[in-house]
Amino acid sequence: MSSPRSNEAMEFYGLKAVVTGGASGIGLAVVESLLSRGCHVAVLDRDQSEVPGAHFVLCDVSDDASVRIAIADAVKTLGGLDVVVNNAGIGAQGNVEANDDDEWHRVFDVNVFGIVRVSRTALPSLRESHYAAIVNTCSIAAEIGLPNRALYSATKGAVLALTRAMAADYLNEGIRVNCVNPGTADTPWVKRLLSQANDPEAELKALAARQPHHRLVSADEVAGAICYLASPLSGSTTGTALNVDGGLIGLRLPPRSVE
Repeated sequence: MSSPRSNEAMEFYGLKAVVTGGASGIGLAVVESLLSRGCHVAVLDRDQSEVPGAHFVLCDVSDDASVRIAIADAVKTLGGLDVVVNNAGIGAQGNVEANDDDEWHRVFDVNVFGIVRVSRTALPSLRESHYAAIVNTCSIAAEIGLPNRALYSATKGAVLALTRAMAADYLNEGIRVNCVNPGTADTPWVKRLLSQANDPEAELKALAARQPHHRLVSADEVAGAICYLASPLSGSTTGTALNVDGGLIGLRLPPRSVE
């Protein structure tokens, strides 16, 4: 007799998923985790890096025609669609004065409107699934005020609100919608930011110290949370923002003693 744990390990067996921004970082970790659990996966990305075991589709989430073509390709190749992971996103630095209108439009176009384009295009296929789920990659920036992240935080605040509104809209159709709020994660984007700092090592220490467990969040840890929210085993979880932040949002710990 198989154990409950062995059943859980393949809870995505035979299901079909698309992951935007799935060629690197958190998205790649999600793709690899889904594949290991028996899921058929299509990667939608502008980065044409092939992911072994997954079907790659070139896609720019800021272009509606590109999204429609990519989703149609994924649905045809996979034979349906059960899970959408809206992970594609870009960063932005600076306070509210730091970026011009064009940059505000550009970041919102990817981080917010990209989710809108992918989700609305995928919904007809999701309605045919018994296990339909959408998971959006949000951020702790949606919940707390971080310095020099005005534009980025604004987009992620919109993602959080959008997630809850979508969860309410599609609950009666059996489509669950959730999001994850990662803390600062060890991803290629963060590494690029660190490489541009005057003192990358000091900047890394500062980022790690900001989180109560004193390290960056790993891409695999965020992927685990996304897979939990997307899993058929989480059928009663919707409208939820799952923090993967080492306790940053929820904990207020005393300062560490200095020896």
